[in-house]
Amino acid sequence: MSFKEKIAQYYTKSYLKKYGDRLTQVQGTVVSVKITEKTILWIFHKLNVTLLVRPERSKNVVKCSYMRNKWFKKPEFITISQGNLVLVQGLKGKRGKENREQIELINIRNITTKKDLVPMDGKPQRTQRVQRIK
Repeated sequence: MSFKEKIAQYYTKSYLKKYGDRLTQVQGTVVSVKITEKTILWIFHKLNVTLLVRPERSKNVVKCSYMRNKWFKKPEFITISQGNLVLVQGLKGKRGKENREQIELINIRNITTKKDLVPMDGKPQRTQRVQRIK
């Protein structure tokens, strides 16, 4: 095992130890998207995205938020519109806090357009729906 692999393995183990019980993912259709961009003195850029996702085969709605701040460059976000099928990966809020019901986005995959917010290793897997014929 090389030095890089040992560091990567240590990083993943410590990350899972810290956030393991809060990691979650939701797959469903987008109900609502709200993107807010704010620029302060042409130097500091803020991006806030709020998504409402309805999981497959469910009536409830999950609120997801994504916040990024960057100096000099605008933070980027993939194009998502209402009705797109998405896979959201993120962290649930801490127990006892006011935002415990919403998910803080780490990565989002738009299955409709096959784009990722953070590119993942390997080629994307194709999801197929099989229709049963009677």
